Amino acid sequence: MGQEGVGVDLETSLGYLLKEASSALRAAMEEVLRPLGMSVTHYSCLELLAQRPGLSNSELARGAFVTRQTMNVLLQALERDGYVTRPAEAPVGKALPTRLTPRGRQSLEKASAAVRSVEARMLAGLTGTEQSDAFRILQRMIHSLHGDNEGA
Repeated sequence: MGQEGVGVDLETSLGYLLKEASSALRAAMEEVLRPLGMSVTHYSCLELLAQRPGLSNSELARGAFVTRQTMNVLLQALERDGYVTRPAEAPVGKALPTRLTPRGRQSLEKASAAVRSVEARMLAGLTGTEQSDAFRILQRMIHSLHGDNEGA
């Protein structure tokens, strides 16, 4: 019995191609962040905190696509190294709101520039229209997978 109809044709699978692009992007980001003493998750955490100060461990974990436990370990290291600050006790509930320190902001500035260079390299072969189309198409795919077909 042949293999027809079994599995996914990786040559033509858009999902596989997206995963390959994601993997290539992550590897390129790790490459430029490593000399700064950062990982992609470390960078993502700082970037999220710069944009939304006071996020909880759970919110940061969701935003960085890691487990709460992984984020908690990272936050402890970032706090120990002076990049973030958290109160000793939660002001409300159990969540400890995290904020960047000046050292964290300075570190983030360098990392953001490095990450922007990777994104510029990734998009260099695309026209402005192609970039806009890719952005819009990827957003639609995400909305479809979340079951939100608005704007589709």
